[in-house]
Amino acid sequence: MKKLAVVLIVAVASFCLASSAFAGSLAPGAMTKCTNAKSITLENTGGGSVDRGEGNASVWKSSNFTTVPISLSPTANQGFPTNGGGAAGNSYVKMPTKHSMGQTKVVLGGQTNFSRGDSIGDISGEVRITNTGTTNLSVSCG
Repeated sequence: MKKLAVVLIVAVASFCLASSAFAGSLAPGAMTKCTNAKSITLENTGGGSVDRGEGNASVWKSSNFTTVPISLSPTANQGFPTNGGGAAGNSYVKMPTKHSMGQTKVVLGGQTNFSRGDSIGDISGEVRITNTGTTNLSVSCG
């Protein structure tokens, strides 16, 4: 009976994890994973006034045991003035602004020319994505 209960719990947990990964939306604090993906797409689907619309994720890679933070901030301007020449001093030297807003989406691509673990961008093996922000993220494993 105990074995049946353990199998049932594992099956339910696996189903919940799989459905959250394929649902496309990763709520704040939630985690999903991709295994041997060719590409991983992260997209900020949140927005509004919460946390200035920023989406933050932590990406852990089993290939080289590193964690990389990613911030998707399409509405954040980091305090730069958006009128009158842009960043400090641009209007005085007649230089056009070089400032741009953050990105909404990022695609992590697999690197076939590296052996496993050789590159910090290697997404072979298991990759865990945790939403560390306050807005929803969309994660898809390709």
